[in-house]
Amino acid sequence: MQHVGQQVRLGGWVHRRRDLGGIVFIDLRDRAGIVQIAIGPTAPEDVRRVAGGLTSETVVEVAGQVTARPANMKNPELATGDVEVQATLLSVVGPAVTPAIPVARGKGDELPAEELRLKHRHLDLRRPEMQANLILSHRLLQRARRALSDLEFLEIETPILTKPTPEGARDYLVPSRVHPGEFYALPQSPQIYKQLLMVAGFDRYFQIARCFRDEDLRNDRQPEFTQIDLEASFVGMDDVLGYVEAVLVALWDEGGHRIARPFPRIAWRDALEHYGTDKPDLRYDLSIADWTAHVKPLGVPFFQAALRDGARVRGLAVKGGGALSRKDADELAETAKQLGGAGLAWVKRQGEQISGSVGKHFTPDALAALGVGDGDAALMTVGPDRVTSPVLDRVRLGVIQRLRTQPKRAHAFTWVVDFPLFEPDPETGKPVFAHHPFTSPHPDDLARLDSDPFSCRALHYDAVYNGNELGSGSIRITDAAVQRRVFAHLGLSPEEADARFGFLLTGLQAGAPPHGGFAIGFDRVVMLLAGAGSLRDVIAFPKTTAARALFEGAPAPANPADLATLHIEVKR
Repeated sequence: MQHVGQQVRLGGWVHRRRDLGGIVFIDLRDRAGIVQIAIGPTAPEDVRRVAGGLTSETVVEVAGQVTARPANMKNPELATGDVEVQATLLSVVGPAVTPAIPVARGKGDELPAEELRLKHRHLDLRRPEMQANLILSHRLLQRARRALSDLEFLEIETPILTKPTPEGARDYLVPSRVHPGEFYALPQSPQIYKQLLMVAGFDRYFQIARCFRDEDLRNDRQPEFTQIDLEASFVGMDDVLGYVEAVLVALWDEGGHRIARPFPRIAWRDALEHYGTDKPDLRYDLSIADWTAHVKPLGVPFFQAALRDGARVRGLAVKGGGALSRKDADELAETAKQLGGAGLAWVKRQGEQISGSVGKHFTPDALAALGVGDGDAALMTVGPDRVTSPVLDRVRLGVIQRLRTQPKRAHAFTWVVDFPLFEPDPETGKPVFAHHPFTSPHPDDLARLDSDPFSCRALHYDAVYNGNELGSGSIRITDAAVQRRVFAHLGLSPEEADARFGFLLTGLQAGAPPHGGFAIGFDRVVMLLAGAGSLRDVIAFPKTTAARALFEGAPAPANPADLATLHIEVKR
């Protein structure tokens, strides 16, 4: 209302136009919002003529006086809903054809199919929801920069055209025109460069880094993405976690949420034992228990064969689980089978009445020993941990969804620590790195690196929020000899290690300080804080799950002459 009486000049897009006979109203939109333009009978004739022919998404410029709306015409849903602009000048500066997809939507209107919206992304980005997401992204980036600058980190850029190095996904390769048959790689992360910056004496580095990974896509994956990358020297794990917590607390504050620190920590093995995943959603207290000792004496046929093979019975004591229907239990059992499990046994207790697929084997006392009381249910399965953990993780989340369980806390941050350094290759059983080969072994386990590599823990840590991994990091190997031992376990000969990682090994031999770092998946942070369902809702021009850019039409065949210049021939 403070602008009432002022003369203004505005530019924007025609969001809606309403012709009420004697007066035309135009909702004018730009990235700041919407304001109503009124063209009444006293407006100049040329203004009324232009207003009569306007179509949606036409770009116009308007001049006029800000006036207060009548009390019965105020719109509390708009920030400008108390005022309007009485137009004295109106001109079309950007004529528009009928848009292929609607930008203005009424309440309850469904969005067009996502593929169609991606094909017409320039229109989809005009939606206020999309603009709000990208504005939030901008604010979060600036807040991250301020937080790290306040911690005396230096923002340093590292190369985009780099050397192919294995970091867990396939590289995007870029052919060299001037060096026939040789290729650059787009970086999966700035990992080696930031370690070399520590060797060079830049003891606190960060970068808003663009990264590229040629991997299968999901809602929370894109082939190119942004991460908040940081590294620091003369630090231990506690120092790095403190820096990352400071950044995450600042980001959530920018998003309107106050978060307490320090975040709790849980060991990787404990996360798998109690939640079936290394990305536990700790908003809910429901956890997995080992019931082998309780169930074995009951002689339940469903469990007996597997128990003879040394498997465990694990399950969930679900408070209020008596509300689960037989259909719910059958659907959860089918989910267990789809994940490779033996299925799901279930028992419900209502007073002294016990029912369920294995209910006849249980007494009230036997259920009480499992923590299952009146109105509760027990869901359980049997098998090796590598099978039952993912099964019970999915069952846990399915139960929470079906019972509409209210979270005990809105924001559940946690650190997952003490990951294994190696894991067995599923086909060969040989060691492969659990994260990347530059992670330092836990000092208490270093003596077993050669004799029992699978028992070695890594100084690696993940930040998890409400069941979502926000990022990961580690303390790095700084001894070139230890780095060579790790490469050897991965099957790299000394010659192969030098060919692939010689520049890192040379750097470590020059005197490397103890250092460690972290990378926050920035796009995922924006998605979570925006409440969006997909990364594609917070990236201006994303790829589809088939890694295609529908708006630009990429990837596309290359001109044969360009391929010849790059010394490349396409075999069909």
